[in-house]
Amino acid sequence: MSLQCNLIQMMTLSLWICGLLCISLTGAHELKHFPKHFVVAKHNVANPVTLTCHTETNGPVTWMFDEDFLDFNGNIKQNGQNLSVSMVDKPMLGEYSCWRGGEMLSSTYLLLEADAKDVPDSFSIKHWAKSYDCNLSCEWIHEKQTAVRLGLGPDCKKGMKSCHWVSSDQPVHGRFHFELSHSLSPYTEESTMLQLTAEAIVDDYFIRKTFEFYLRDIIKPDSPQIGKCEKEGENLNVTVNAPSSWSTPQSFFSLEHQIEYVLQDNGKPGLSSSALIPKGTSKLRARSRDPLVLSNWSEWTPWKNVITGKKNQCKCKNTVKSCCPELPPEFLDNCKKKRKKNRNKAAQRSQTSFKENVQ
Repeated sequence: MSLQCNLIQMMTLSLWICGLLCISLTGAHELKHFPKHFVVAKHNVANPVTLTCHTETNGPVTWMFDEDFLDFNGNIKQNGQNLSVSMVDKPMLGEYSCWRGGEMLSSTYLLLEADAKDVPDSFSIKHWAKSYDCNLSCEWIHEKQTAVRLGLGPDCKKGMKSCHWVSSDQPVHGRFHFELSHSLSPYTEESTMLQLTAEAIVDDYFIRKTFEFYLRDIIKPDSPQIGKCEKEGENLNVTVNAPSSWSTPQSFFSLEHQIEYVLQDNGKPGLSSSALIPKGTSKLRARSRDPLVLSNWSEWTPWKNVITGKKNQCKCKNTVKSCCPELPPEFLDNCKKKRKKNRNKAAQRSQTSFKENVQ
């Protein structure tokens, strides 16, 4: 009988050790995503918070804190299967888990509500919308690996369970990127601000901050598309098209464009708010904005070389780097044939020269 009891004790101890190893490998204080269960407490408040053991079975449970068995005191009490914690301070923060028979039933993180002085200065969200469609983008830059999530609407502002939270993948160079959807109609005038709530966990501190803004105030189109450069008298007429991500119809959602150019003769730069720029331009780029609400300007397009002379128009095969007049479809085919012919002639000359040298 004694041997059987010892074997049971050894098996139970082995299960506990296995469980402890699993906890230690997860890194309790390095949260990179929001845990399934967490409780937020105020600092040193006598009113207790409850940590629930999420299990569907009855029976006694054992609570652990991070990697250790829990020491109960006046501020930490077990009520049935749950824990009651009061006067919460920094050393009490982390992962609490409930166990039965060597099996972890659930875990809950105890976090501390951050005071205004604890909120980092870098806790600000950069947000923008490429158009008046139903999506907006957000970015938060922070130097630490942090759990962050965003939500739109009053339910998220109140921290309700009905909020649809959007989480970010692991940050790239400290940048968390989010894509959110809203239900505003692009065809009606805005009367209600969007409410964007951000929640973050930084070093076991819980931070919530809400930003309110009109969609029109965060509009920033993608860079436009530069089309053709056609001679028009002493000027060039530049075709600039809206980006593919911009709202349609463009007769309703108009954009104004600005063209920056560099003159070929003296390298002097210039700006034009119309489609006309000087004929002697060597390169140009463009940006766009909504003229109705004076939105943010888009980013500049990459520079494009301007090609207008007939001698250089065969270089127009690369329209990504060049702005050219509209050419007939067979023009570039003829250029290709001409280049091939020139290469053949060059090869023949080289072969003839080699034979003469050998002789």
